[in-house]
Amino acid sequence: MSNLNYGVIGNCRTAALISETGNIEWLCFPEFDSPSIFAALLDRKNGGNFGFQVSNKYSISQSYVPHTNILSTRFSSEEGEFVVVDFMPCYHSQNKDEHYRPAEIYRYINRIKGHPRFKIDYNPAPDYARGKVIYNMTPQYIETYSSQNNKDRQYLYSSLPLETTLNHQEIILEKDEFLLLSYNEKVIPVNIEREKLEYCRTLVYWLNWINRTKKYSIYNDIIERSLLILKLMSYYNGAVLAALTTSLPEAIGEVRNWDYRFCWLRDASMSIETLFQIGHPDAARRFMKFIQSTFVAKHESFQIMYGIRGERKLTEIILDHLSGYKNSKPVRIGNDAYHQRQNDSFGYLMDLIYQYYQLMPGTLDEIEDIWEMVKSIIAIVIEDWHKPDKGIWEIRGKEQHFVSSKVMCWVALDRASRIAIMLDKYSYSERWKKEADKIKSDVLKYGWKEEIQSFSQTYENLYLDSSLLLMEPYGFLQADDIRYHKTVKAVKKALFHKGLMYRYNNEDDFGLPSSAFTICTFWLIRALYVIGEKEEARCLFNEVLSYSNHLGLFSEDINFDTKEQLGNFPQAYSHLALVNTAILFAEEEKRLDFIRP
Repeated sequence: MSNLNYGVIGNCRTAALISETGNIEWLCFPEFDSPSIFAALLDRKNGGNFGFQVSNKYSISQSYVPHTNILSTRFSSEEGEFVVVDFMPCYHSQNKDEHYRPAEIYRYINRIKGHPRFKIDYNPAPDYARGKVIYNMTPQYIETYSSQNNKDRQYLYSSLPLETTLNHQEIILEKDEFLLLSYNEKVIPVNIEREKLEYCRTLVYWLNWINRTKKYSIYNDIIERSLLILKLMSYYNGAVLAALTTSLPEAIGEVRNWDYRFCWLRDASMSIETLFQIGHPDAARRFMKFIQSTFVAKHESFQIMYGIRGERKLTEIILDHLSGYKNSKPVRIGNDAYHQRQNDSFGYLMDLIYQYYQLMPGTLDEIEDIWEMVKSIIAIVIEDWHKPDKGIWEIRGKEQHFVSSKVMCWVALDRASRIAIMLDKYSYSERWKKEADKIKSDVLKYGWKEEIQSFSQTYENLYLDSSLLLMEPYGFLQADDIRYHKTVKAVKKALFHKGLMYRYNNEDDFGLPSSAFTICTFWLIRALYVIGEKEEARCLFNEVLSYSNHLGLFSEDINFDTKEQLGNFPQAYSHLALVNTAILFAEEEKRLDFIRP
């Protein structure tokens, strides 16, 4: 398996990665951050998988059911043809405000023609494959659990004989069949009619959701797919995951691999802002509620990231018994970055809060709750902005004065000052505006380096960093500011390599970075576009799109030479940047359409 050619299905509670041959190779039950049931992605031999074995006479193709997160894998040969349709039920329950999103996967086996033959490969390895798997066969289902943990159980139901499934015996398909893997024992009859009903309800849910999204004259399909992925990665309480996986390395054989199944304020704020602007205010409303429940109720110190239910402690553990993706160890669960200081985080969040106040203020008590939160955040920003931190890239070494962190502290104060004006709190606005001006002067004085004719990564060095490109979209500098032009050119010269961007290319605590960071190339495309290099920007955008996997999905990193995708997958960062970049060109196309005679 190269290039992370996986499709993703999910229901805003958990998700599965399914290979291009229909093999489930990553699934955590019952929730995104629960222990895995299948983790062949991280250990081919012991991780566990659930797929279909066919002879090599079959050709296999994969696609999404249009406008949905339902995945279809087609197996074709001269003897017959069948399609496996994979989905997790997700739809409104009878009470319109509630959803049905159980921890379960339906695998509908649709016979198209002939008498296709296959074997089912069902090898669960619950609890990250930490124990021995215990099987319990009953007339209704196959129950499995780990010898290390008998509380979490899985139930496999099927219209096919269960012994045949368990014993990997050949099946000749005569009619439509189904498999259902559930975290709960079912209390209603499980049959093909029920499966069809669940399919139709889930199909309608996704079609309705995408129908509320703005449409674009160009790049609409890729915008839509990215939005569906961002939605799928949004936990139902409003938290947004950075990615669905853990420990997929930034470079094969290296140790830069982390668990991304958590909610970073920065990534989540950017994802929600994208969903918000493109027609999904409910996502912003839910995220604000998550933020309120996590911060306001407790009045504790802020963190850069939280568990998806607001957990504050995300202890990092190494799973030594798993060999890692393509033998890239270690495999980690939890993330030690939770106690880092990253001063930029609040800038992204405050930008989102500002838009929330502008476009969809809630009830009076919500507005007051969020105003209290704004004051708490700004108190921290004022206290911390002049201190060194770990920066946007979570460098685990010495804290430094990162220019992008200072810029985002300015954003936090600038947006808070504007919010204060909206609420007639003029004394706050004045005070915060003065502090924002202080930060701006500081950055212009210490961040700009005459000798390289550019802003630099930190006050102390002359290195370049892709995050400097964010000065314009967040309004710190205007697109026509000569300093921004020069910085874009310098950053491109230093970090653009073989059609892709480094985050930075100076040594960090793990040595020299060796792969491209996907979001940074999208940032460069926007920067080129706004400084007037529109044709170059469009060509580069089309080029980067060709590096996605077979379904248009992106991970965190890309190998410069082979263009293989690396890092955790799919990556919210990459998809939100893809959407924001595509809209630049789509909006331009619309404007051109409008002025044509």
